[in-house]
Amino acid sequence: MDESSYKVKTIEWQGDEVVMIDQRVLPLHEEYVHHRTWQEVGDSIKTMVIRGAPAIGVAAAMGMALAAIQSPADSYEALRRDLDQAATGLFETRPTAYNLGWALEEQKKIYAQPAYPDHIRARLKERSREILDEDVAMCVAMGEHAAPLFPRGARILTHCNAGALATAGYGTALGVIRSVFKRDPSIHVFVDETRPFLQGARLTAWELKQEGIPCSLITDNMAGFFFRKGDIDAVVVGSDRIAANGDVANKIGTYTVSVLAKVHRVPFYVAAPTSTVDLDVPDGDAIPIEERDPEEVTHFGGSRCAPEGIGVCNPAFDVTPHENVTAIITEAGVHRQPYGESLAAAKRGS
Repeated sequence: MDESSYKVKTIEWQGDEVVMIDQRVLPLHEEYVHHRTWQEVGDSIKTMVIRGAPAIGVAAAMGMALAAIQSPADSYEALRRDLDQAATGLFETRPTAYNLGWALEEQKKIYAQPAYPDHIRARLKERSREILDEDVAMCVAMGEHAAPLFPRGARILTHCNAGALATAGYGTALGVIRSVFKRDPSIHVFVDETRPFLQGARLTAWELKQEGIPCSLITDNMAGFFFRKGDIDAVVVGSDRIAANGDVANKIGTYTVSVLAKVHRVPFYVAAPTSTVDLDVPDGDAIPIEERDPEEVTHFGGSRCAPEGIGVCNPAFDVTPHENVTAIITEAGVHRQPYGESLAAAKRGS
């Protein structure tokens, strides 16, 4: 199995349309959403048609290219106004994922200097394709760096979905698992369901089943039971933003898993590209945490499962302190504490 063996395209260009698999309806249905405007891309990011920090970054880059294509501007100044408006709108869709802002900055570099509008349009589309290809290459590199860390027959816990669906392809945490499985088919993966949006149950389990990787789905509150039994040898998760000191923002519930891993002396690994590392954020306390729609908690499958009028807290992410992280794996290698030095060095080399 290699990176080309994954059949489903998370996001791609088809002509002048950006096409995404609709992750809201998986695993029961495989449907695709076509986008011709940056506003449509922004809505798909906001409503979780596409999710996962690297995939959101690719979507944002493609959204900027769509903004240039849909703009009627025939002068540099007019096109730049339209692109700035699109960049602002796309940036506001998901505040925690750092890759989104990074991708927008990459596209802004292209139109920062005056040029013919058609040249800018072509270059924005080309750069979005480059970002997609770079993401796949980074994920494959992460998997290769990480694979030797896991013992033979490892029983690995993962939380949320950091697979091909969360990236341009192959995956971060699931990319690591794919690379481990390629060397050792005897591994077994425990998949947290990941309430309330069930990314683990719907997406991670689906990806693993597609590729024949042995796995067991568990509810989030079962993890401690399996840690205590000694049934988990390692944890690997993705990240939506990593602070300069190595604090990690990831899907809500990740911090809980990290505490369990630390208590039971199980290594806790984070896999993410260097584009997820935000050196401008000193620690996890400075990472903005998105609060999502209360109905994600009060409803299940479209039906209410909680009392009318109940107060709801629904943070989408939590922060795992760097002290709980055994190593951070990027395309540049395996980074260990002190993360302030190792991540900065990796960022300089990216």
